[in-house]
Amino acid sequence: MSIKSKLHEIKEKFKGQTMAPAFNAFHTFLFTPNDITSSGTHVKVADDLKRTMNTVIMSLVPCLIFGIFNAGYQHNIAIDASNGIVRQASLLGNFLTFDNLMIGSIKVLPLVIVSYVVGLTVEFIFAVIKGHEVEEGYLVTGMLVPLIVPVDLPLWMLAVSVVFGVVIGKEVFGGTGMNILNPALTIRAFLFFAYPTWMSGDKVWVHDAVNRAGTPEAISGETILGSYAQNQDIIYSLSDMFYGFIPGSVGETSKLLIVFGALFLIFSKIGSWRIILSTLLGALVMGLIFNGVVDSGIISESSKFYGLMSVPYWQHLLIGSILFGAVFMATDPVTAAQTNKGKWIYGFLIGFISIMIRVFNPAYPEGVFLAILLMNVFAPTIDHFVVQSNVKMRLNRLKIKNI
Repeated sequence: MSIKSKLHEIKEKFKGQTMAPAFNAFHTFLFTPNDITSSGTHVKVADDLKRTMNTVIMSLVPCLIFGIFNAGYQHNIAIDASNGIVRQASLLGNFLTFDNLMIGSIKVLPLVIVSYVVGLTVEFIFAVIKGHEVEEGYLVTGMLVPLIVPVDLPLWMLAVSVVFGVVIGKEVFGGTGMNILNPALTIRAFLFFAYPTWMSGDKVWVHDAVNRAGTPEAISGETILGSYAQNQDIIYSLSDMFYGFIPGSVGETSKLLIVFGALFLIFSKIGSWRIILSTLLGALVMGLIFNGVVDSGIISESSKFYGLMSVPYWQHLLIGSILFGAVFMATDPVTAAQTNKGKWIYGFLIGFISIMIRVFNPAYPEGVFLAILLMNVFAPTIDHFVVQSNVKMRLNRLKIKNI
């Protein structure tokens, strides 16, 4: 007897019982359902929610692996810096090392485990209470959450925020497909407002460097955005920014791998290229406006906004999490705009507002998650006006034709 047949027999015994949804979720995770549509007028496609979620996870795995190595790498170079040793990043030399892998794994993998265990536990509880199938929506959220937080975030804070995000961000709206806010960003917003000192500053991005070295004055774990916000000199090259050898949230640093993930999602027709492209265009336009303000002399170098305003407009795409947000967050098919024209408007406003918040909020120079959450709320309104505009144009054509 095959494993699938044996599990199907057990599944039949669970029918009508309280824990049936929990076992059905395990069965569905391993195998496709036994009863599928084979005829009639139903629209049949090659993928389902589970395959869609798995595809997105596959696009995130390279960012996770890189983030593990980078956590160890940033830890070690911070200690070297405190001893007066400055090293240039080398992929095969001092980055892809066993030491970096071990340190990164010890810090990053617990974040992933806590995210999934706590989040799926909440999902199972709600499935049992409501008596419906466990939804696969948290599979992607569980991977996104550890990628958008600092490496040294306490696990209990992550657990509390995950419970809040799943319950308030999704379940109260009816579960997967009904939520109006991106659950992963809801979790990050909770962390930012509930525990701000653990989500910003110059000592939260590099694992334990201050404690190990014992000389906090000699160590800078500041992100590039934080350095710009304080009008400090930037010690990282453009190649470091692009490849990801910089401090930051676990999965946001490597722009190269994010671009590969974007191409994978676009060619698999899961991610919307319209939203990704329009988000980047919005960021570039806002960056150009700020560059124009600086070039015109309206703002002086002594202004607290000068540092980020003077950043070359294209460089905004290489620092911070604007690219990660555009590819993996803004394209969420549930919370994003649904019409093609609406996607252009939705994405453009995300990029535009992200850079605006980034510049005008020196205390926490990143605004992508706030911009996406804001546009999540307005996405239905954007679609409404797009549809009404199309209806109005068609009615006008009909009137002209009847004249």
